[in-house]
Amino acid sequence: MGDDPVIGADRQKACPAVLVPASLSSLVAGYQWARDLVGQSGGAVYRLDGKPDAPDLFLKHGRDALAEEITSEMVRLRWLAGYISVPAVTHFVGAADEAWLLMTALPGQTAYQLLEAQPAEQIAIVDALASFLRQLHAIPLGDCPFTSDHAYRRARARERIDAGLVEEDDFDAEREGWSAEQVWDALQTLMPLAPDPVVTHGDFSLDNILLRDGAVVGCIDAGRVGIADRYQDLAILWHSLGEFDPCLQERFLARYGIADPDRGKLHFHLLLDELF
Repeated sequence: MGDDPVIGADRQKACPAVLVPASLSSLVAGYQWARDLVGQSGGAVYRLDGKPDAPDLFLKHGRDALAEEITSEMVRLRWLAGYISVPAVTHFVGAADEAWLLMTALPGQTAYQLLEAQPAEQIAIVDALASFLRQLHAIPLGDCPFTSDHAYRRARARERIDAGLVEEDDFDAEREGWSAEQVWDALQTLMPLAPDPVVTHGDFSLDNILLRDGAVVGCIDAGRVGIADRYQDLAILWHSLGEFDPCLQERFLARYGIADPDRGKLHFHLLLDELF
């Protein structure tokens, strides 16, 4: 992303400019628009680029429950910017049932894109991801005003199940054909969970981490940032790396500093993530 993107046709699609609130009109004028196909489910994510002498931008738009999530992301981005590199909030428009979030685009490419395009560099990429996650997890707990622990997320997950919001056809392959209730029941068998709290990203996947010149330049999609067990982040990235090579999973945990991973926690957080 940023000033040197390599964007696959399966990840973004050119689209006309959309109608935005009046306070955003001048900020998005003159840009070319593309709909992000990897963006937030249920809402819309747009990439804005091609405007001379102007930075590339991203615009998120959502209604109802998703508007709340976008508002949460805006607040967390502004806080997290004091500690690590994240998109800068350019403008925000929010109401009870709708939200618009305009942000700068980070330079570089996603970890997923680089792992796919540069097989010879996969070990170095994984090492950079582990180093960045250690930096994130080193943020002092007392500085973080947000809670995202497993008790909080289980309560939100239960609300999503009851409201019929869980996308059961999007579960990982190992849970294909499961219902949300089956995932919920499996979660319960792994309780209680001894917490090891750190400041977590909450959705630390390969699509949400940007690298350039071999180093992580920042992360995106920060709406779940908060204090939680460190395996919240470890599990998601560990699982993502399995798509490429199990050796990368082992390398990631070792470089992060975990010689003997807690398989129960990995499984718990992957189950929990299915419900969001």
